[in-house]
Amino acid sequence: LFCSRPQSLPGCTAGQDAPGERTGQRQNRGMRTRLGCLSHKSDSYNDFTAILPDKPNRALKRLSTEEATRWADSFDVLLSHKYGLAAFRAFLKTEFSEENLEFWLACEDFKKTRSAAKLASKAQRIFEEFIDVQAPREVNIDFQTRELTRRNMQEPSLSCFDQAQGKVHSLMEKDSYPRFLRSKIYTDLLSQTQRRLS
Repeated sequence: LFCSRPQSLPGCTAGQDAPGERTGQRQNRGMRTRLGCLSHKSDSYNDFTAILPDKPNRALKRLSTEEATRWADSFDVLLSHKYGLAAFRAFLKTEFSEENLEFWLACEDFKKTRSAAKLASKAQRIFEEFIDVQAPREVNIDFQTRELTRRNMQEPSLSCFDQAQGKVHSLMEKDSYPRFLRSKIYTDLLSQTQRRLS
């Protein structure tokens, strides 16, 4: 999603301020531009097909209505399916909350770490990216969980993120997952798979 730069005011070349323009006015204009970008965020089937792991048409030919319907059985069924995961990720992007899924996936990958040498550095990367206060992709967890995870970082183990990962999983399952099942991305996807059969 790209947004164009705000138009220059008459009599100004790109990159120059209008005479007498105040910093506050520039900030307001920048905010309007960002808000304009947000309004173009959609919740559509096209958002899903844009991030499919394969070419969209080929992928959708392989996705059956039965498989897509099964995603509504449970959150874990959705997460375990390649296209279910891609559709859920596309939906979270429309809600600006994909950091929850990215953290959950990072933890799943972290638990597969076999090298003791890599364990500490991987743990530190995950902590700094998702858990630490003011992390670039900070997940929404309570203070106690954050502090427990911080203490776990003193001696990282494969289970050092378990509590935080569990909280984020629970949050997505109770909050984002039901909205995903009602979303246009999911309902359009079901319609597309059903249309193929008719």
